[in-house]
Amino acid sequence: MTILVTGATGTVGRHIVSQLVEKGALVRALSRNPEKANLPTGVEVVAGDLNSPETLQAALEGVTGLHVITSSLSADGYLQTNPALIEMAEKAGVRRVTVLVGYEGAVEEAVQRSGMEWTFLKPVEVMANTLIDWTDSIRAEGVVREPFGSVRSSRVHEADIASVAVAALLDGGHHKQSYFITGPEVLTRIEAVQVISEEIGKEIQFIELTEEQARDRWREQGYEEGDIDFFVEMGKNPPEVGYTVLPTVKLVTGRRGRTFAEWAAEHKDRFL
Repeated sequence: MTILVTGATGTVGRHIVSQLVEKGALVRALSRNPEKANLPTGVEVVAGDLNSPETLQAALEGVTGLHVITSSLSADGYLQTNPALIEMAEKAGVRRVTVLVGYEGAVEEAVQRSGMEWTFLKPVEVMANTLIDWTDSIRAEGVVREPFGSVRSSRVHEADIASVAVAALLDGGHHKQSYFITGPEVLTRIEAVQVISEEIGKEIQFIELTEEQARDRWREQGYEEGDIDFFVEMGKNPPEVGYTVLPTVKLVTGRRGRTFAEWAAEHKDRFL
């Protein structure tokens, strides 16, 4: 069984690739820059662009399982998966597909119309986002500046998202399941900063931004007003699933989800 992993060099994708290799699966990884992929030995890395279906035909040959990302933002720019991939995958003989869902759109609709076994993965806030948002200020100043310090989140470890994907791809029995995936605990932003502080042995100050200060920062970062309004709404009124612990990881994989303290310990060097 050869499994094609798209987004293979991303936060979740790297874990999917590694876990599949550990379980003895044949893994083909899609990358726009194969020479920079840096994936485990034995992984077949192939070139392809999810924006351009014509580049994907060779990557799909002989594949029976597929992991799909619908969009991502990287140093190479914004990536939006063309839904034509799904029809191509089915014609190529893919039998089972997992989709990392941001929001349900054309790709998800195409998957549901297909004859393949499918599983949707819907994680809440991913722990690794902390590396993007907080690393620089913690290292340079010992400070985190964020709005909505008391907002609660059941952050999920990216490796646990991957574990659910791997189980669905290898074990089956997850057809037509739409899994919300959370971590095993609920923490506010203030509490999450304290966890990092304890794990790295360095005092970190949390400075809470006002809504207007946060809006100004997002504008400086290039976000449009509609996006900023969405960020504010999520900060003030996050959906219940975002701060509710669900048993998905345990039920699907048989093991408990990793805590934020475990994640922080794994990434300690990044904050120092």
